[in-house]
Amino acid sequence: MKLIDGKAISQQIKDEVKEKVAALKSEGKERTLAVILVGNDPASTVYVGNKKKACEYTGIRSESYELDESTSQEELLALIDKLNNREDINGILVQLPLPAQIEEKAVINAISPEKDVDGFHPVSVGRLSIGEKGFLPCTPAGVIELLKRSGIEIAGKRCVVVGRSNIVGKPMALLMLRENATVTICHSRTENLKEVCKQADILIAAVGKPKMIDRSYVREGAVVIDVGIHRLEGKKLCGDVDFEDVKDVVSAITPVPGGVGPMTIAMLMKNCAEGVH
Repeated sequence: MKLIDGKAISQQIKDEVKEKVAALKSEGKERTLAVILVGNDPASTVYVGNKKKACEYTGIRSESYELDESTSQEELLALIDKLNNREDINGILVQLPLPAQIEEKAVINAISPEKDVDGFHPVSVGRLSIGEKGFLPCTPAGVIELLKRSGIEIAGKRCVVVGRSNIVGKPMALLMLRENATVTICHSRTENLKEVCKQADILIAAVGKPKMIDRSYVREGAVVIDVGIHRLEGKKLCGDVDFEDVKDVVSAITPVPGGVGPMTIAMLMKNCAEGVH
């Protein structure tokens, strides 16, 4: 069983980004990411801190906007508009979830697709679905890098994605398709879910349920990618996959933590460095 090391692979990507950013700087081009946090959700605060650290490491300048919990939608949209119009800002990231008075969709749609480093804007999603160049959503793009850099063949393989969220499930399926896998998307209404999952050469779990995927879902020798992250009683982290139960039947698997998680921020840095074109 091969343990797919997201920490090591994300480090490789951050080092590549660091080189690219240094090369751009030597041409007099600086990369700048604007990070907006509304309110003080503890998890969001940690994520934003990690993003800032990654920017520091890679040489990307970051501008931080920490807004009050009571910020109105109008105020947030006005800030995004200002950042869209600033030529020195290459990427804009609004940390989700947002407080109740702000509509997530309106905020995502307000960010210019040319600065949408999260890859959530409908234009970015459209570009992905028809194979045009654009920002790829960081977590699914990170999964592709994990597979490729671990020497796992994707082309021609049967891939099952469990979960159909706009942030992971759907774009994950599109990216696997782009890599010439044969893709099935499953969700809460899928009949015979275990049987479908058991056909996968590559099983990607993005369900949002702790340890749901046990060995009864996994074919012997399959590759399992666990996108979920949950904090159990006693602060222990786990994924959507019951790692201990499946590790003896798989050929390769991502751990939680240390698998897909670190890749998300590494791919965000890659998006910032490369820009949309």
